[in-house]
Amino acid sequence: MTKEYIRLLRIPQWIKNSFIFVPLLFSQHFFHKDYLLTVLSGAFLFSLVTSIVYIINDIIDIEADRAHPTKKNRPLASGKISVKKALLVLFITGVLTALLIPFFNLKFNLILAIYLVLNILYSTILKHIVLLDVFSIAAGFMLRVLGGAFIIDVYLSSWLILTTMFISLFLGIMKRHSELNLANTEAETVTRKVLVYYSQTFTQQMATVAAAGVIICYALYTVSARTISVFNTENLIYTTPFVVFGIFRYMFLVYINQKGENTTDLMISDVPMIVNSFLYLGSVIAIIYYK
Repeated sequence: MTKEYIRLLRIPQWIKNSFIFVPLLFSQHFFHKDYLLTVLSGAFLFSLVTSIVYIINDIIDIEADRAHPTKKNRPLASGKISVKKALLVLFITGVLTALLIPFFNLKFNLILAIYLVLNILYSTILKHIVLLDVFSIAAGFMLRVLGGAFIIDVYLSSWLILTTMFISLFLGIMKRHSELNLANTEAETVTRKVLVYYSQTFTQQMATVAAAGVIICYALYTVSARTISVFNTENLIYTTPFVVFGIFRYMFLVYINQKGENTTDLMISDVPMIVNSFLYLGSVIAIIYYK
């Protein structure tokens, strides 16, 4: 039963909150204990809020999830956890969140509030509106990065903000493309109404634009005058191939291997993606912190 509550809270999905560490990494404070502990605690609080969002979403979508080929196995949809017990978990998580909020600054708490409101709107309204659904998903990742900057009060490069926006859009679009593939192969189980407004051609075109945006913005960030001045090196450009490979590998998995409906599962199960991520992180740390 413990496993079902972990699934209800979507703890594996907490990996998405790693975006909050981006400003810490590029602020050159990654190995400063106080900064690291502050961001870690902020990531935990953000994770509690995301769990609140997931529970609310599962309660709202319980009937639709029961008609979905994979979502029907979720704790609420499958009946392994009752709505009453889910509400109790929601209450406990909300109380814990409320107790932790006073320990963080106002700007970070404002980001949390915006994230919560945005996702409630997404669960009830925005996910049914074409394009706004994808932009809402992207906004969630953007808020994580902004929260990571606000919590330790560091400057966030405009190029990094743009890179985050495009990679967030890319992931959201690819998720829709995967859902569209599933809808085309199992038409009787289609539960996401907004998919009728999308086509494979349209999602592929959007994904191409978003992918290009990620690569261009990140490349420009690595060679910008401020980046070179702050890090006192031009070598960050050599991390760009890892970003390009990550984008291309993700597209391969979605377009060729027909995966991608669950972004987190894809990221933590594909060995080349995992190796590439560690190589990217290692190279960034080596270049920024050890020149």
